[in-house]
Amino acid sequence: MDLKVQDVAELLGVSEEKINEWIAEGKIPAYKIKSQYRFSREEVESWMMSERGEKQIYPTEEQKGWQQFSLMRALNQGDVLIDLETPTKELCITESMKELSVSHSMDADVVSEMLLDREKLMPTALNQGIAVPHTRDFLMGGTQDLVAVTFPKNPIEWGALDGKPVFAAFFLFACNDRHHLNLLAKLAHLTTSEKALTFLQSKPSKRELLTFIKHWESSL
Repeated sequence: MDLKVQDVAELLGVSEEKINEWIAEGKIPAYKIKSQYRFSREEVESWMMSERGEKQIYPTEEQKGWQQFSLMRALNQGDVLIDLETPTKELCITESMKELSVSHSMDADVVSEMLLDREKLMPTALNQGIAVPHTRDFLMGGTQDLVAVTFPKNPIEWGALDGKPVFAAFFLFACNDRHHLNLLAKLAHLTTSEKALTFLQSKPSKRELLTFIKHWESSL
């Protein structure tokens, strides 16, 4: 579906002026239909991933409340899996979904297939050893977002542009497109923090991760 400037501004939580500024600077993929700019959701998502968080998202005043600790809340809904014996990306995805299906209402086989289909479209590695596996269409029911983290026992080849294997996979399941893109932006921004990368390499527990992310989000 074609998105308008207003749609993209709402999804990213920025002003229409900021979107038009990025278009003029050639910093966001867009095309024209009858002299009006249009966007592809998948292209916007891929753009955000390729930017690796360098493009800052500035929420409007009314959006700041739910955005400030959105990643911490989503992580609180999910699980942290440590030292999973998964030597390949495919096994990391399928085994992680089996573990998550125990405590969450999802069909492990169906969601795994959707995640793998997304990987075929484009690897979800953000560079610096971080991946954000997500599906193209699946959205969580209700109003809660969910982010679960898997720390494989050994880093995994994920097809990252920088060639680095993945040591942490953040599985992202949002309740709507706006939350999805904002959480994706935050995770991409996380990969630009050397302090965060060093912390994640220690394979923290869920409690330790929530504490770190709470402080990190409050500093943004």
